[in-house]
Amino acid sequence: MAEVAGKWSDAWQIAAVYVGTVVGAGFATGKEIIEFFTQYGTSGTIGIIISGSLFTWGGARMMVMARKVKAASYQQFNRYLFGKAMSPVISIMMTLMIIGVTAVMMAGAGAVFEEQLGLPRQIGIVATLCLSLLVMMYDIKGLFGVNALIVPMMVLFSAIALGKLITMGEWCGTGLEATDYSLKAFLSPFSYAAFNLAMAQPVLVPLACEAEDERTVRRGAVLGGLLLTGILLSSHFVLLSFPYAMNYDIPMAEVIRSFFAVFYWVYIIVIYGEIFTSIIGGIFGLQRQARTLVSIPNTLFLAVLFIVLYIVSLFRYSELLSFLYPLFGYISFAFLFLLWARKVPRP
Repeated sequence: MAEVAGKWSDAWQIAAVYVGTVVGAGFATGKEIIEFFTQYGTSGTIGIIISGSLFTWGGARMMVMARKVKAASYQQFNRYLFGKAMSPVISIMMTLMIIGVTAVMMAGAGAVFEEQLGLPRQIGIVATLCLSLLVMMYDIKGLFGVNALIVPMMVLFSAIALGKLITMGEWCGTGLEATDYSLKAFLSPFSYAAFNLAMAQPVLVPLACEAEDERTVRRGAVLGGLLLTGILLSSHFVLLSFPYAMNYDIPMAEVIRSFFAVFYWVYIIVIYGEIFTSIIGGIFGLQRQARTLVSIPNTLFLAVLFIVLYIVSLFRYSELLSFLYPLFGYISFAFLFLLWARKVPRP
């Protein structure tokens, strides 16, 4: 019995890291959900179900495949997916994408300080860099610890917000009936899932190799995919109920301020925590990749990386999100296709 409980505990840790990696600045603040789903009304709801299915299937397949090929980094995993000739180019592209996305998260942290606390964005970015350095001193234990704390809080608050709106009779009052059948609306769930699966591989690939057994990996990936689907749906329905969601960098915070003022400051902490989990996930993946390529002191690597992240994150968060995320999503289509096309090696 204790052994079974231990395996489920390990699966939960994997699921929490999976959710924490994907639920970043755009997801937690609601901006990303609007960009890919909510603006399309009913089509967006269907899109979330499609994306959630891809998260559940793709996360499990990626982690099991990585375990089978004994890939300790995303470069080694890409070598199996794309082949020896293309994998160096793909890995360089992925590295640039991860740096760009992590910088978007930093900009999101700055937006929390600026829009919700009335403080300069630079203070938020610098404070986040300092906290990231502190967590990375504990390596994978720090990664597990932060996600195990923040992810349950995010799930709980998403459920509370949706439940409150349902009881008030105000949910989905502004856009659910507006259905968009455009090509962009059709491709949106696939590009979103492809992008996030590609960006999660720097964290999930080494986790899969270090997990105790394949069943634990599968359970963690499936549980993470289901949690992501639930959070996406609840946040989407809440945002549909807020008529001015498109006007804010952090629309979920404005929803909480309008409908659940008593929870407002707690929810700001949760939003910041979710942004932070994605930041340390990106840094963790880049750090693991760097160790396999060059011999460089960890302190020097983090110093250079943090300088790059700071410079890129000085751009406006909403501008970075609107431009970079859809672009990276389309680039990641090849990753999603090969994840489906490549066979999982047999033992």
